[in-house]
Amino acid sequence: MKPILLQGHERSITQIKYNREGDLLFSVAKDQFVNVWYSVNGERLGTYNGHSGAVWCVDVDWDTKNVLTGSADNSCRVWDCETGKQLIMLETNSAVRTCGFDFSGNIIMFSTDKQMGYQCYLNFFDLRDPQQIEDNQPYLSVPCSESKITSAVWGPLGEFVVAGHENGEINQFSAKSGEILKKVREHTKQINDIQTSIDLTMFITASKDSSAKVVMGGGQEAMEVTTTSTRIGKFEARFFHAAYEEEFGRVKGHFGPINCVAFHPDGKSYSSGGEDGYVRIHYFDPQYFDFELEA
Repeated sequence: MKPILLQGHERSITQIKYNREGDLLFSVAKDQFVNVWYSVNGERLGTYNGHSGAVWCVDVDWDTKNVLTGSADNSCRVWDCETGKQLIMLETNSAVRTCGFDFSGNIIMFSTDKQMGYQCYLNFFDLRDPQQIEDNQPYLSVPCSESKITSAVWGPLGEFVVAGHENGEINQFSAKSGEILKKVREHTKQINDIQTSIDLTMFITASKDSSAKVVMGGGQEAMEVTTTSTRIGKFEARFFHAAYEEEFGRVKGHFGPINCVAFHPDGKSYSSGGEDGYVRIHYFDPQYFDFELEA
């Protein structure tokens, strides 16, 4: 089946995110636009206008009520998903690199960049407390002096955040105390992306060291998935079996590096966002579901 091409950005895509049901796809890019699309047909529903710089991250809460974005304009914003109205704007001293709602949708976390003499911080706000929002004072702010956070996701039950750092470290930060619960060094270079499995028992990391690794929530050893560098001019998405670590498929299409990928929650399609500014939605062919890897 032909992929659906989403053209709504003028610059390279930085992140894409499905909502929990998978009927909506959110995309952000190095232009200041935050777009939302119907994933079934690629129709654009609308744009969340307000940012004045590159938007680095986007998240949507579990009941698709609110959207969270972080930008290089030194702000993290909460939007009404349906109306596009900006509900909250939290100003920071440096660019907001990662952001996310916890499972309840009441608590947000976001990390800021180490730049212009400011440190990288991981901030936690409780949206139920208007005083925190009004004073722009997080209930918890964790300084990361060693190496800045380049990607982060919430762990199960909103108890901690898993953060990937510029130096290849992965840390578990407690959302209550801010202390580091676990620390591993599985990569040698910057971690570009972290995504969790749907049941939050595992997560996968992608790094500039040309490898992706699947890590169990219990802290077992990481499994290497791929250690081959991208061949020049071949910008393709590659599919690996998580247990056998064998590649079983590739999808071409983008005219530049692929910056982000996301699986639809039902597992029947996936989307990719590229340096070329396009988002492509791919529906898997029937043979993908019949495919059995011979052990």
